[in-house]
Order: sequence, then structure tokens, then C-alpha cells
Amino acid sequence: MNKTIKISMVMLMGFLAVTSCGKKETAPAESTEVNETSTEGEAAPVTSTEENVLVIEGNDQMQFNVNELKAVAGKPIKLTLKHVGQIAKEVMGHNLVILKEGTDQAAFAVKANDAKATDYIPESEKASIIAHTKLLGGGEEDTIEFTIDKKGSYPFVCSFPGHVALMKGVLIVE
Repeated sequence: MNKTIKISMVMLMGFLAVTSCGKKETAPAESTEVNETSTEGEAAPVTSTEENVLVIEGNDQMQFNVNELKAVAGKPIKLTLKHVGQIAKEVMGHNLVILKEGTDQAAFAVKANDAKATDYIPESEKASIIAHTKLLGGGEEDTIEFTIDKKGSYPFVCSFPGHVALMKGVLIVE
């Protein structure tokens, strides 16, 4: 990454840190109900009572609405990522990358920074990736389907440059 892009990313992250202070979205620790309405204009976390149907949201403050997802081993998983913000993907793109257990997230993120041509999914790390969504801009969503046969805890991240610091979590497969 050249110096201009690095400086721009640092400035953007600083701006986002300042503008996101004071408003923190939180989600209930465990929810199995479908929430379709919310109060005060904030998006409510959306989960499903249907087995292995998962929904997660990313916003313009570089946050996922949940940092833990749960699924049943050996059954197809249908995961939807919704970018509920308004900023274009070139500036505030989000994706969700599910990594294999034991993957070094920091090393993955460094390689992802240089993978703009492939929407920040590094070709060299394909063996570490279980599944990933497309890179989304504000108002977009993507649904992926995959199966994990082995029980365990699988980290997930947004691989857009700089986002992994705040946008990460774990998919628990039981």
C-alpha cells in the first residue's frame, strides 16, 4: 500500500473514532427471537429461530451488531451480511470472512490489506478461509451458504483495511 493510501486510512479511522464516540450499539448476549422493530431509530439485532440461519449487520461506525454467532455442526449454514450504513464500499466496505480455527487473524489482515483487486480476500490465504461474503457498500447485503462438519470456534472478520481491529467475532459450531 502506498504512503498516500496509508495516510488516508489513518485519517479515516481517526475521523470514525471521533464521530462514533458516545453512541455504542449493543446487542443482547443471547437472543433467539426474531426482532423486526426497534426503538429510537436504531436497528435491532436480527436473529432467527430457524436452525443455522444467521443474520449479521455491519454499520458505518465499523461495527458488527453481534460478535458471536452459533450454528449446528454438519448442517448447512445460511449467513446473511447486511451493510446497514450509507457509505460506499470504496470507503467503508464490509465483508465477513470465516476463518479456520487457529488462523492468525493479524497476519491474515495484513495480507488482506494488499488484496484490493480481489475485494480484500488474499489469494495466498484461500486455505485459511471457510467462506466469505462479497464486499458490500451501504444498503447492500449478501447471503452465503456453507457447511462446517467439525464442532469448534471459528473466527470471523471484516477484511477491509483497518476494520479487523473492531469488526471481528466468533462462529461457534456445536
